[in-house]
Amino acid sequence: MNKKIAYLINPISGTKGKEKLKALIESETNKQQIPFEILATNAEANYDFVKDNIANEGLTHVVIVGGDGTVNQIINALRFEPVIFGIIPMGSGNGLARAAGISMKPKKALAQIFNGNAKKTDAFLINNQFSCVLSGLGFDAKVAYEFSTKSARGLLTYTTQGLIEFFKTQPYQFEVTINGFSFFTDAFFISVANCNQFGNNVTIAPKASLQDGLLDIVIVQKMSKSILPFAVLKQIRGNNVLQEQVNQVTKKNILYFQVPHLKIKNLKYAPLHIDGEPKDTASEFNIEVIKGCFDLIQS
Repeated sequence: MNKKIAYLINPISGTKGKEKLKALIESETNKQQIPFEILATNAEANYDFVKDNIANEGLTHVVIVGGDGTVNQIINALRFEPVIFGIIPMGSGNGLARAAGISMKPKKALAQIFNGNAKKTDAFLINNQFSCVLSGLGFDAKVAYEFSTKSARGLLTYTTQGLIEFFKTQPYQFEVTINGFSFFTDAFFISVANCNQFGNNVTIAPKASLQDGLLDIVIVQKMSKSILPFAVLKQIRGNNVLQEQVNQVTKKNILYFQVPHLKIKNLKYAPLHIDGEPKDTASEFNIEVIKGCFDLIQS
């Protein structure tokens, strides 16, 4: 396959400058004798110009240089186009890249792009809004909102904001419907995961796969805050088994199950994030997987 690559660089993602990265991209791609172009992302998520280049210039690969929010925007805009996606992770969490086994080091990530194989990768819709990493309601969405308002980025800022919100957070009320079974829950947060990552190697959904046609649902129910961190740590470590049934909701602090679709009634208007970006919430969410949605180079 004769490759032609468009690198789309988010100039403000993550914590690192981009000039050295541009020079590295140019040097390494020229060594491979692959034609390429370097383009900037845009806040409006308008990538019609990339569609034109795919149609008129024969672009075969679109490499996203940024974090999960940028990955979401670009894949959503171009997922119906005949291209293969790659990622050079430059965000704060890089959940999809980590789940796909993509190196956090740009030079190694480039080598994977040049030599790796593309795999069909799932995504999902939450009220027709696109998500390819992890979306959530409640505590983590509030952290995402506060994090988005900070001038400083990175893990330290996110962790600090998470601790602040932990002491303030209260459970939200939800009604969840899965396979015709409905139940009410007071929960600190609900995560809907396509991959195992919150980001930064925090594996909130340890059994998740990018290719299984299922969504991993994690519901952290109301409990004493003195045991909440330990319950979440147990989930992160993979000590909570997947449930085949969810009808014993009162007996578990954390519910963990896999489904292709579900409905959530958001009775107290818990905040929403999609792939780490805060979004307007709603009273009800219909959520469904898109199996094999796009082609992504993975390890």
